[in-house]
Amino acid sequence: MRRNLAALSVLAALILAIIPVLSPAPASADAAYQRFTASFNGTFDTIITLIGYAPEESAFAETFAEVQQLFTEYHQLFDGYHTYEGIENLCSVNQKAGTAPVKVDQKLFDFLRWCLEREEEFGSDQVNIAMGSVLQLWHEYREAGINDPFTAQLPPMEELQEAARHMDVNDLVLDAEAMTVYFSDPLLQLDFGAVAKGYTAQKAADFLAASDMPSFILNAGGNVCAGHRKADTGTLWGIGIQDPDTITGGDLFDTIYAADKAVVTSGDYQRYYMVDGKRYAHLISPDTLMPAEQFRGVTVMADDSGLCDFLSTYLFIADYETGRTLVDSLPGVEALWIFPDRSVRYTDGMTAYLRSTGAISK
Repeated sequence: MRRNLAALSVLAALILAIIPVLSPAPASADAAYQRFTASFNGTFDTIITLIGYAPEESAFAETFAEVQQLFTEYHQLFDGYHTYEGIENLCSVNQKAGTAPVKVDQKLFDFLRWCLEREEEFGSDQVNIAMGSVLQLWHEYREAGINDPFTAQLPPMEELQEAARHMDVNDLVLDAEAMTVYFSDPLLQLDFGAVAKGYTAQKAADFLAASDMPSFILNAGGNVCAGHRKADTGTLWGIGIQDPDTITGGDLFDTIYAADKAVVTSGDYQRYYMVDGKRYAHLISPDTLMPAEQFRGVTVMADDSGLCDFLSTYLFIADYETGRTLVDSLPGVEALWIFPDRSVRYTDGMTAYLRSTGAISK
């Protein structure tokens, strides 16, 4: 979950990517709704921005505080690097579950079950929360390479292969009655990086949709949830797809116009380091144990941010034909792939949402 300063600047650019396509409220806007914006950081090591329509600032502030508390709670549960008093979280589970079952919070247990259900649903190990031993190696070498680029190295393949012997998700044992987590392989380690933020963003979006502020857009470091249309104009929200080659300038590759949708992008420009002049991103294939290289970015749009997060990782790692076949089989899911040569492909249904294919904020 930790991110370096370069990655945080990318996340800030993603936030800026949304703002330019938000139309200012016109003078004739309904006075019953005003647009407010607030941000916070410190959870999931990223910046969370909420833009919403409320009748007054105090109402927005109250709702914003609830969203911040929700993100804080899930961040602590999903934190793999720190423990918190009175909480059995990812970090403590990784420390203890290899020796004895660990009783966990209902929210953490539900998340684990959700992850296993998604892996079973799509019949793939491309998104494997039990891959922590491999991902930890990459994390250590990536951090070392970022801190000292002149000595940056790749993890030795023999170490990766040894770690890969301990990433069988079937060794994760959940007991719903006792609410416990146990690793039948003592060296198993969990990693939630592929799905935790999107899952949490959807929890926040569900809360907002049921609140007095259902017209909103929430950006959790590039995981975007759009609520009802803008309350003052009735128009759609514009969600920018970051150009992977100009991330520091906040330039857009395209724009999605939508409401009541989630949009998540996985890319090679978000977390990476350089070794001998070559970029190595953080999205690791469970088959090769190396970073996936066939795309610059993959964007997924659906009704659920957790599903978008899961699928964007899956599609980034899988080959295009496999990924396209999967997405085409899923009702209500659209995707866009950016290839290394900057060519782009997208599902048929995505054309109704993209500015480049004629969509507008109608």
